[in-house]
This record gives sequence, structure tokens and C-alpha cells, in this order.
Amino acid sequence: MRIYIPAIMADLAAFVEKEEVLVRGGTAFALTPALREYYVAGDDEELEHIAFSDAARASLRILYGTPGRKRVVISADVPDKQVTLRPDLDRAVVRLDRETIPADSVAAIHVDLEMAEEAVVAAAELIHVAEMGDEDAEITVGNAEDYELAWYAPEEIGFLLELSQ
Repeated sequence: MRIYIPAIMADLAAFVEKEEVLVRGGTAFALTPALREYYVAGDDEELEHIAFSDAARASLRILYGTPGRKRVVISADVPDKQVTLRPDLDRAVVRLDRETIPADSVAAIHVDLEMAEEAVVAAAELIHVAEMGDEDAEITVGNAEDYELAWYAPEEIGFLLELSQ
């Protein structure tokens, strides 16, 4: 199953050094039957994008209160038997049976470009308020979500980290 793991830049250092990916609380996002049922009109690519976007929003939650300035989403492929569907939490939420996965499970890594940083920092500060229904905060979060994350191959992450310092 392809999963989308919300992360931050500090997690990428561990990916390179320890050759594993932290999955906070074992929580990730995926194209689940509940997501497919809810969006009856979308094809798999569109539905995967929704799960990916949910992971990017979760990355904002992780950024709250940290010095981080970029959202990170790690796309990985894991055996279905390691995944439990959690539609009680949200349509795209899945839980893994562990809190780390091996680096060789990673298919791609997606990271905000520098041009998104100001919007991302503002959104990370207001994500909790936005999720409580504050319209102004939701606009701020939406501004950050308007930026697409850049795609990187797993073997490029060491170089990306060097450039980010």
C-alpha cells in the first residue's frame, strides 16, 4: 500500500543517518476504501492527491511550535498487513504496526520550496485555530496549501539537507 507520512526537515536527517523513517504514532495517510467511498467521482490519482494533501496538512501540525519552516511528506510503500485502516479518525488515516519503516520503503520525498516558507510558518502557527473553525486562520492555512511540494528521489535527500543548511 502506498502511504503518505507527514514529516518535517529534521526527520530527513534521521532518514539519511539511520536509514529509517519516523512515523509519528504510526499514523499515515493513504487511499483507503472510506476515502474512495466518500469521493465517488475521483479516479485513483485524484484520491491519492487528497490523501497526500491530508499528510501535508498534518505536517503543519507537526511544525507547530518547532523551528521548522517546511512541510515534508514521505511517500512509501508498505505491505498491506502492516496497515490498519482508521476511518474513525478520518477517511484517509491509516495506522502502521510500528513507528519506523526502513528507508528502502520510501518511493519519494516531497518538500516545500523556499518560496512557500513564509506562508507555511504562518499556517503552522494557526493550524489548530483553523481546525476549530476560525475562517481567517483557515485562509492562512489555505495560502500555504496553495504551494505544491517539490518531489525528490530518496537518494537526493543528503544533497537537499546540505543545501538547506
